[in-house]
Amino acid sequence: MTSPPFRREGGGPGSQETAPVTPGLLRAQENIWESRAAEMAAIFMVGDGLIGLLQPRRHVDLWKDDALGTEKLVRPFVDKPGRRRLYAVVQIAAGLALAARQKR
Repeated sequence: MTSPPFRREGGGPGSQETAPVTPGLLRAQENIWESRAAEMAAIFMVGDGLIGLLQPRRHVDLWKDDALGTEKLVRPFVDKPGRRRLYAVVQIAAGLALAARQKR
């Protein structure tokens, strides 16, 4: 009789001892959410930057009135598409740098 293709834990034919989980593996699993959050921030930065680069006036106009507090954030860019484009380039670069730092 041949052994099963996958080893089983807990006794019986084809069973094997399993090594205890090392703390390093647990830390890596805990840090996955930090990595995911950083990746999501990077995606947001790159996407928002691209829209701001390609359509600066429309993008700023969308957020300058009745936008739950973002009016103050976009005020420096109202009627200044060149300034918004410059900020967009910085935003894209920062998003790409953040994504590149992620190990997993």
